[in-house]
Amino acid sequence: MRVTTADADRFVAKPPKNLLAALIYGPDEGLVRERAEKLARTVVEDLKDPFRVAELSGDALEKDPARLADEAAAISMLGGRRLVWVRGAGNGLAGIFERVLEEPVGESLIVVESGDLQKTSALRGVFEAAGNAAAVACYPDNEGGIADLLRAALKADNVAISADALDFAVAHLGADRGTTRREIEKLLLYAGPGKSIGLEEVRAILGDESEARVEAVCDALGEGDLKGLDVALEKLWSAGASATAILRPAMSHFQRLLQVKVATGRGESMDVAMRKGWPQIHFSRAASFKAQVSRWPEERILDALDQLLDAEALSRTTAVPVEAAVGRALFNIAAMARSR
Repeated sequence: MRVTTADADRFVAKPPKNLLAALIYGPDEGLVRERAEKLARTVVEDLKDPFRVAELSGDALEKDPARLADEAAAISMLGGRRLVWVRGAGNGLAGIFERVLEEPVGESLIVVESGDLQKTSALRGVFEAAGNAAAVACYPDNEGGIADLLRAALKADNVAISADALDFAVAHLGADRGTTRREIEKLLLYAGPGKSIGLEEVRAILGDESEARVEAVCDALGEGDLKGLDVALEKLWSAGASATAILRPAMSHFQRLLQVKVATGRGESMDVAMRKGWPQIHFSRAASFKAQVSRWPEERILDALDQLLDAEALSRTTAVPVEAAVGRALFNIAAMARSR
């Protein structure tokens, strides 16, 4: 069966009694692990119990396909249902899981973790088609999901948060559920039970304002937004930012554009190509980034990178004002984005 995104958390918290195996997959590795652990604990509370938990890797199963059925059929010495936990499964294991699901052995619950899988994936197809199995997708949280996650954590510790602080936190979380959980823990630790937290505290913990301004410069460059570039750049100069602090992130941004452009040219989906880089592109910038990839041809991206390198070299000389050298290069690049 296929479990919808809306039902995923409820499903892993209380799976059907006839469930033999579940595939937990998706680009959000932190969420994959969180849901896999939650499902696993419905069978075994102590996930380190060697008598009731068998952990297997995808590579190990490829070398020894019979291992899955052997572990699924094993009986715990101390009683209770066993857990077979498979990590790093790929499409090459589809046939192995299909045979186990068609001819079940034992009562073990099989929990399978995998990365992002296309709709046509053989592994997804096996779990979605089986009546005694399920495929649970794990995609990065949207704004509403992050807000709900944050509110629930704050409520549990009786911590209040201002509206503007909540908005800021939501904008700086969400690329990965595991990272989001850790950042929320930092907020709770800072605030303390029963206290309140405001914008300045959240900004100090979760985000650097200068980092957000640099991101604004990068997106303005890629979009050809001259006015936005002027505003973001002026704020950075006023805050005392150095040329390197502006140019290096801009170079990284265009290198990322190039990587995704090349990957999509090979037939890879843009979403998958974007998720391969690090750090992850926040969902609030994803639409802009996709538009930039479509707007910029490879040769023009390379030209922009050359101009950024030249600007950095020029900014290191004493003969040219830094702001003038950097500004000229950036506005030239933004103008390139506007031309077709």
